[in-house]
Amino acid sequence: MSKLSHLDETGAARMVDVSDKAVTSRTAIAEGFVHMAPATLALVETGEAKKGDVIATARIAGIMAAKRTHELIPLCHPLLLTKVAMTLTPSRDPVGIHVTAEVKVGGQTGVEMEALTAVSIACLTIYDMLKAADKAMTIDGVRLLEKTGGRSGTYRAAKG
Repeated sequence: MSKLSHLDETGAARMVDVSDKAVTSRTAIAEGFVHMAPATLALVETGEAKKGDVIATARIAGIMAAKRTHELIPLCHPLLLTKVAMTLTPSRDPVGIHVTAEVKVGGQTGVEMEALTAVSIACLTIYDMLKAADKAMTIDGVRLLEKTGGRSGTYRAAKG
């Protein structure tokens, strides 16, 4: 196992010093899924959810979350994001909403945590907006699909 960069020589947590790293274009794409009952999905698709437009609200929540990741994850650097794109796609098989986030930055550290945070908060927002209709919803499959840029290069998750 490689040495964890967030730990100093004594094992204490620290924020990684990225000042000597080159500024490069970096991207990350993450995904997640909110499983729900068919009747709950119908509320989303017909616009009849009591709290309003579920897709639009979750999209904005995901964008906001990406921008504030450094406030939520203790050792993340604040970043000047250049793109946050959320895609929320209703699905019939399985029933629910597939959520993806694409995040970009020109910087000295990657945006994997921003993409994962965006997806997680968008999924939680969907749950919040629909919980009165379906408390049995589940969120799963939150994972990094791809990241580019930086010293470690490109990563693409296995299909699955």
